[in-house]
Amino acid sequence: MEKTWRWFGKNDKITLDMLKQIGVEGVVTALHDVPNGEIWSVEQIAELKKYIESFGLRWSVVESLPVSEAIKYGGDERDCLIANYIESLENLGKSGVTTVCYNFMPVIDWIRTDLCYTLSDGTQTLYFDKVKFAYFDCYILKREDAFKDYTPHEIEQVEQLATIITDSEKEELIDTIIVKTQGFINGNIKEGDRHPVALFKKLLERYEGIDRNQLRQNLVYFLAAIMPICQKYGIKMCIHPDDPPFQVLGLPRIVTDAVDVNWLLNAVDNPLNGFTFCAGSLSAGINNDVPEMARRFAHRSHFVHLRYTGATPDGNFMEVSHLNKKLIEVIRVFEKENPDVPMRIDHGRLMLDDANKGYNPGYSFHGRMLALAQVEGMMAVIKDKTND
Repeated sequence: MEKTWRWFGKNDKITLDMLKQIGVEGVVTALHDVPNGEIWSVEQIAELKKYIESFGLRWSVVESLPVSEAIKYGGDERDCLIANYIESLENLGKSGVTTVCYNFMPVIDWIRTDLCYTLSDGTQTLYFDKVKFAYFDCYILKREDAFKDYTPHEIEQVEQLATIITDSEKEELIDTIIVKTQGFINGNIKEGDRHPVALFKKLLERYEGIDRNQLRQNLVYFLAAIMPICQKYGIKMCIHPDDPPFQVLGLPRIVTDAVDVNWLLNAVDNPLNGFTFCAGSLSAGINNDVPEMARRFAHRSHFVHLRYTGATPDGNFMEVSHLNKKLIEVIRVFEKENPDVPMRIDHGRLMLDDANKGYNPGYSFHGRMLALAQVEGMMAVIKDKTND
């Protein structure tokens, strides 16, 4: 697999020269300064591509060309936004950048309740605490009927938490769920926005009446519209699974398990309609057999995210070591079935002086560098055995 790295543009504290030194081959990035829904111009794409190539790297994957919320919920401006999306795809195709990772998650891209959960060795990782999240949903967001989405035991724990949680802990929970894990990705809410809870509730309101079937229909409508331009330039669209892969905040989730992925690939049965195989997101679903999903969908996976989570029956999960038996099996599958696919390390730990650098959550330097070295070693062993 091609070794790639998510890079957040020229303002990223991690430079392309640093990536070259640690063995990265391809860059995963986007035009992060272009607002959602606006057109990516040929000139902007060409300038960034040239800059990446000046370091001996290549722009391997776009992550992401964001799908605007109105496309997801089917707003009045949907067709206009899809037309802009098609023009951006055409400009990427003209420039030779032909793998695009995107998601169709309503409102919120990924959710954690702790960004700096300390492990026994002193490193820190991302963590999802179901009770903390339920508290946010029921007592901070105060979503209508939120209590119905949790078990009596979970509600009991939530009410216990409500008696001891401090104001600063509440603010941290808001910042973690609404701002820090979202603002640097999709721009719906960003650092410095006033009244983030009120803004967030307005975003949720747009999905009133949008159930799982309607969201599926809206996804098919979008894919059917863009497939002709993808066909013209050979652009591989690869949808990212929902993170976490279960319903949250009353929002429908449609890319959670093997049934969902199979439905998607058949609903628009074109090889260019593919999957981002994120082992980490999928493994947060306790019933997902991730290595088996790799064997089943490797041929339609155009991009791979290598990380893994440890999920527990109570709904909690956290990132675990990349030296994981199931992740090794996933790597083995892709090295055999789709060895040229770009892969990137995802969600490295905070370690050494990472915590002082201001990196985006999940995107540390030393933590990801360690993970890349571990994965590169596993890949080398698997390739060696394959060639015997």
